[in-house]
Amino acid sequence: MSAKRQGTEIIVRGIVQGVGFRPFVWRLAQRLGLSGEVRNLGDAVRIHAGGPPAALDALTHALRAEAPALARVERIERRAAAPPEGEEFRIVASASGAVSVGVVPDIATCPACRAEIDDPAARRFRYAFTNCTDCGPRFSIVAGLPYDRIRTTMSGFALCPDCSAEYQNPADRRFHAQPIACPVCGPHLAWEPAAGFAHEALPCASDAACISTAADWLRAGRILAVKGIGGFHIACDATNPEAVRELRRRKFRPAKPLAVMAANVAAACDLCHVGPEEEAALAHPAAPIVLLRRRHGARLAPEAAPGQGPVGLMLPYTPLHHLLLAAVGNPLIMTSGNRSSEPQIFRDEEAREKLSGIVDGFLTHDRPIARRLDDSVVRLIDGRMRALRRGRGLAPLPRDLPADFADAPPVLALGGELKSAACLTHGRKALLTHHLGDLDEPATGDAFETALADYAALFSHVPAAVAVDMHPDLRATRFGSRLAGARSLPLIAVQHHHAHIAAVLAENGWRRDQGKVIGVALDGLGYGADGAIWGAEILLCDYETSLRCGRLRPIHLAGGDAASREPWRVLLAHLDAAVGPEGVPADFFVGKPAATLRAMIAKGLNAPLASSAGRLFDAMAALLGLAPDRLSFEGEAAMALEACAGDAAGQGEPYALGSTVSEGLLELDPAPLWRAALADRAGRAPAAVIAARFHDGVAVAFANAAGAIARNENIGVVALSGGVFQNARLLETTVRRLREIGLEALTAAEAPVNDGGLALGQAAVAAAHLLRRAEPVTHFPPAPKSEDALSASRPDGFA
Repeated sequence: MSAKRQGTEIIVRGIVQGVGFRPFVWRLAQRLGLSGEVRNLGDAVRIHAGGPPAALDALTHALRAEAPALARVERIERRAAAPPEGEEFRIVASASGAVSVGVVPDIATCPACRAEIDDPAARRFRYAFTNCTDCGPRFSIVAGLPYDRIRTTMSGFALCPDCSAEYQNPADRRFHAQPIACPVCGPHLAWEPAAGFAHEALPCASDAACISTAADWLRAGRILAVKGIGGFHIACDATNPEAVRELRRRKFRPAKPLAVMAANVAAACDLCHVGPEEEAALAHPAAPIVLLRRRHGARLAPEAAPGQGPVGLMLPYTPLHHLLLAAVGNPLIMTSGNRSSEPQIFRDEEAREKLSGIVDGFLTHDRPIARRLDDSVVRLIDGRMRALRRGRGLAPLPRDLPADFADAPPVLALGGELKSAACLTHGRKALLTHHLGDLDEPATGDAFETALADYAALFSHVPAAVAVDMHPDLRATRFGSRLAGARSLPLIAVQHHHAHIAAVLAENGWRRDQGKVIGVALDGLGYGADGAIWGAEILLCDYETSLRCGRLRPIHLAGGDAASREPWRVLLAHLDAAVGPEGVPADFFVGKPAATLRAMIAKGLNAPLASSAGRLFDAMAALLGLAPDRLSFEGEAAMALEACAGDAAGQGEPYALGSTVSEGLLELDPAPLWRAALADRAGRAPAAVIAARFHDGVAVAFANAAGAIARNENIGVVALSGGVFQNARLLETTVRRLREIGLEALTAAEAPVNDGGLALGQAAVAAAHLLRRAEPVTHFPPAPKSEDALSASRPDGFA
């Protein structure tokens, strides 16, 4: 082999398709004077290059150091090869191979395309479907792999000569941009009024006319359905209180916060407090909804997020959004286009059928959507952008399980009932699906099963085992049981809180051979390993085993499921346990059936015990008058309580919780907390001070308890998970206290700590079991202690 010209073959694995990786390699080859070719394999990019050794080394280094922003280079394999023939470097067509789980999510409009739609001299001036290799729809249009135009919903749009030339030119930023389009050959907008407004129909012969008409209607206070990338939004002027109130009335959404879209970062800063980290989150390629603190006096209808601290704010992520926001001149409410509790609508016919009673008009288009994708939601906590909901822009990016999972058989994990998501594994690769909704709604349950079939087909996933929640009555568990039975697969039931902690371990790369950690899982309700209702647990666990070592002292859920919807019921149980019925202030529970509930608790009738952190927060919100008698959405009371606490600090020590040993468990007793809060309330302490002392007290108590168990077990790591840790103050205070006592805290960012991340933990637990045992393992859920416990531990949308 010549010392001057050698050959090499390089395989690049990771997220390297749909991100302009092949033209990136082509440009590197031109710069370095290399010959050869680059092609897609099913799960990688293959490069066969020839040239001087130094140039080949430079190519290998640049593949990682200069990779496109949206690529994720996970592994580079290089070996010697014969020099390629010829002097040119070519990009060749996709080749077959193992299917990749690395499909790129939909990407917000890049700066170059934004400039283009604002340039009157550009071919795509004000074109609502402008995109390039660096931006635009991806997962929402993919119908099959490899990712080529013919396997997307753009296949019906034949390229015009100009677009074809761009598509075939490796030096062009639209080279092999599968959604490439222009006004001549691409999709177009359509406008139509709802049935009751047909008499106001105006001719919209162009995309510009459609946008202009929609903007006029929005400025006039009308409510519109707007088709985006992953489905429809319902939009109205976010500065118009009457319009927002009317949207809430029509959608039967009295209090749940509504997402707001602002035209740019400057507009976002006018509405909310935006620091450098928040700005980076807003400008992330995923363009997620970011929870931000509302600016006092901001020109935003209070009805957008009534009684809540954060506002869910996002920036435009399609050219259509940019054009519409510019035409309206105000921020817009952009909430999910659906009827209350149903899945987001993503097909035009269904939108006309189901949204006609909600919206006044439709701004739609003729590019089909392959699958619905809700907007992602993130929050900045402890200096990190943390996913609360993985949807458009974040899914379906896979992540690696720890290295010692490399030989694991493929697993399908089905998550829980709320914030449902499934997880598919291929060896080390774990693909957590997008947010699929709450399965207690029949329509969402049907959509869940459809989505699973879609993922299985798209990623050619054939599981060797099925993992489910231990609760036998969840829809996902029942579906998984039927699937495992039909295919003769092992069914592995994973305890709810064990799965929460395992998800954090998996995200943090915790290997199976690293041993056990202490897990603190704080959530609403979860089915316990003993058939009781859990919700505030301290576990000693690894992937395969979980031992409950601590808990919050259980209280009775008077009325079972009703207690999850009516926080005053939980407050009554907590106060009676802390001070007795005679110690409860006389003005509490006036007009409520307190005597009946106390009798139910005394007789054990429909009043199961539960160690729930979520219900503890609900009860404190009720004490401070922050919770309605009946909640209208999950988390309403806890969110109001966190907002009330705000940044209050230095106004009293954290409330103390008692600590005893009961049934072999370290048990935290909230009675001292309630007595202190009642005293503060009687002394007319501000609600913010009580809320702050409560948050800090719970955080410190669980951190200290975890620390005591950790010292006893000679463990130095604590993993934190569960939906209650979406609370920024609680998580930050808990982490700070753990660090003060010398413990490492593991937290999650990519997988939600709520039930949206549950499937990742289930998959890791199941894979660990399969790796250890040569024969299939089946874990059956235990029999419930009572029908009351089984019913009350079934999430109902308020857990």
